[in-house]
Amino acid sequence: MDRTADRGAQRRAAPPVLQNAFRPFFLAGACWAAALVPLWVWEFAGGGSGPVTSLGLTGHAHEMLYGYLAAIVCGFALTAIPNWTGRAPVAGKGLAALFGLWAAGRIAALAFDGMIGGLVEIAFLFVLAAVALREVMAGKNWRNLPVVVLLTLFALSHLLFHAPEYYLAAIRATFAVAALLIALIGGRIVPSFTRNWFASMASRHTASMPGPMKTYDKISIGVLFVALLTWVIAPVHLVTGGLLVLAALTQLGRLARWKGQATLAEPLVWSLHAGYAWLPIAVGLIGAGLVWPAAIPASAGLHAMAAGLIGTMTLAVMTRASLGHTGRARKADSVTTLIYALAHLGAIIRVCAALHENDVLLLAAGATLWSGAFLLFCIAYAPMLFGAKPAGTVSG
Repeated sequence: MDRTADRGAQRRAAPPVLQNAFRPFFLAGACWAAALVPLWVWEFAGGGSGPVTSLGLTGHAHEMLYGYLAAIVCGFALTAIPNWTGRAPVAGKGLAALFGLWAAGRIAALAFDGMIGGLVEIAFLFVLAAVALREVMAGKNWRNLPVVVLLTLFALSHLLFHAPEYYLAAIRATFAVAALLIALIGGRIVPSFTRNWFASMASRHTASMPGPMKTYDKISIGVLFVALLTWVIAPVHLVTGGLLVLAALTQLGRLARWKGQATLAEPLVWSLHAGYAWLPIAVGLIGAGLVWPAAIPASAGLHAMAAGLIGTMTLAVMTRASLGHTGRARKADSVTTLIYALAHLGAIIRVCAALHENDVLLLAAGATLWSGAFLLFCIAYAPMLFGAKPAGTVSG
């Protein structure tokens, strides 16, 4: 039996929410982000532990990286890979099992200690990497093997997080993987979607847009890789700071070539540029903090990476993918534009809080805005993620 055809039949028979990975994982990941940040700020401000358990700094970092981020990466990867390979997407019972493993991991991480709970919540990213490898290999899509490698490194960094003496290195490694995924995949989709939008608008910018993965792009990704690897291994060395600043400058040059300033008429496009802009900002702040530690605290760069780069870029991708893959027009309405504005403003305030010794009022303001963006995504996008496509649209 043709397993791809069989999977396609299972997908058509499944409820809409289980017909593609972005549906359950984007929604659950967004809800998790919306809930976790206010709980952490409440604890940090002295309000006591949450309703299930105390997150603490370690628990906050763990669930934002291996709960929220892992869900969004899974939703995106298993939605994009079928486009790369031409194979039917993981759907139906297989998708339900994968989502169940993610949900079980969240319960295990918050409510259980010991080996069994640890194995349950560690397993998800390894299973995701294995599924991605199977799909890429079956589709002979060798070009995207680096994505599988990064997913595997994501899983390994999660495993390392559970070794108490290495958990800070694991956090740095996970941030490095996230930044490289955004540099690699974002470096494809941002100029591609921008070029497509320019073409639809008959814009004069279309002809001058750089093509995909030119020599400069490959060099900038290589510099970023070396800088981030050095940061993971030697996080306080002056040379590391210099490499990170250099990587930030090369990424800034890359972004400038994509002509984001000409996309302000369409939030669905400029949000990608604005999200990617946090990459040079975050990497530059981390590097500057190593070069001038008295002026720039380490947490400023880390939160520029977390709240800024990861938060805003995931929302930009989630909204666009959700609209396109559910048969809606790829055009941002006022609610979607507000989501972007809240996320960026919240991230800016969070970085400002880090620069002001984690002022509680700034923390609370940043958390409210940033989490509000994810809550608004859940409210506005849940009907399309749970519901069937409009009549007459093509399955995708």
